[in-house]
Amino acid sequence: MSAPSTPRMSGPHAAIRQGWLDRHVEPVLDPDQPILDAHHHLWDRPGSRYRVPEFLADLATGHDVRASLYVQCRTGYRETGPEALRPVGEVETVRAWGREAGATACPTGLIAHADLLLGDKAEAVITALMEAGEGTVRGIRNTTAHHPDPALNSNPRPPPAGLLRDPAFSQGAGAVAREGLVLDIWAYQTQLDEVHDLAAAHPDLTVVIDHLGGPLGAGPFRENREKHFADWRAGVERLARLPNTRIKIGGFGLVVMGKDYHLADTPPSSEQLAQDWAAYVDVCLNAFGPDRAMFESNFPVDKGMFSYPVIWNAFKRLARSYSAEERAALFYGTASATYGIALPGS
Repeated sequence: MSAPSTPRMSGPHAAIRQGWLDRHVEPVLDPDQPILDAHHHLWDRPGSRYRVPEFLADLATGHDVRASLYVQCRTGYRETGPEALRPVGEVETVRAWGREAGATACPTGLIAHADLLLGDKAEAVITALMEAGEGTVRGIRNTTAHHPDPALNSNPRPPPAGLLRDPAFSQGAGAVAREGLVLDIWAYQTQLDEVHDLAAAHPDLTVVIDHLGGPLGAGPFRENREKHFADWRAGVERLARLPNTRIKIGGFGLVVMGKDYHLADTPPSSEQLAQDWAAYVDVCLNAFGPDRAMFESNFPVDKGMFSYPVIWNAFKRLARSYSAEERAALFYGTASATYGIALPGS
C-alpha cells in the first residue's frame, strides 16, 4: 500500500484526498432510513470541484438520501450589475448545474445570500432571489462566524466583528421574516449571546443555528476544553429556550472545531466518530429535542476529514437509542418542516 498523500489545507478547510478516504470503507447501516441532508455546498474553485455530479456520486454510496438543502458559499455570483443583486447568480448557477446533470431537483432547496446589512432594502434582493429560485429558495444566510484569533477562521472571506448586533442586520432579518423564509446562522460559541438576542428580537422568524452553534477546539480553545465545552453548552441551552430556534447537528469536520482526523494515516470509522461526537450531540438533543434538531453533512467542507457513507453511519449510531419517530425527525422530519421541503416517498 502506498503512503497516503500529505495532509494539506484547502483555504480554511482540510483538502479532500479521495485516495486517503478510500483507505476506510464500511457497510452502510440502516440503508432504508430516509434522509434529507439539511446542509451541503456546491462549488467549482481552483483545485476543488464539487458540483452536482460530485454530490450525486456521494449520494450513490448507499444511504437513502432523498432530498437536500444547498447552503450559500459564494458560488457563481454575477460578475456585473448592482452589487446587492450579484448573489442572485448563486441561485442561477446552482440550478443550472442541476439541469446540466439531469437532476433538476438536486439540490431540492436552497439557502441563498442577501446582504442583511442593507436593512429593509434587503427585501428587494430577497424577492429577486426567490424569483430566480422558482420556489426553491427556503432561507437566507450571511457570513457571520467571527473570532479575532487568526486560527479561528472557517471562511475564505472572514467577516468583520459585530454583524449580528448591527441594527441594520436586525432590520434585514425582519425582511427575511416578512418573506416567510428561514434565517440560517453560522456563528461560533463566543457569539451565541448575539444569536440569542437577534432571535429573541424576531419571534416570528425561524432561526436555524448551523454546525451545533460552533463549539471551538482550535487555537486558544485547545486548552481548558472542559471550560469551553461548558460555555458552549450554556449558550446552546439558552438558545433552545427560544421557541423559534432550531439546530443543525454536523460540521465536525470544520478545522476550527479542533478535530484533526485528516492528520491520521487512515480516515476515522463511524464508531470513532460517534464516540467523539456523543457528548455534543447529547447536549443538542437534550436542549432542543429531535423535533427541533436535524442532521447535516456539511459536504464538501467536511469531506477532507471523513467520507459520506461514514458520516451518516456515525449519525445513525448516535440516533440508535431514539424511537423510530424521533429518528425520522432527526434524519428528515425536522428539516422538512423547517424548510418546507417534501421528502419524496415519505
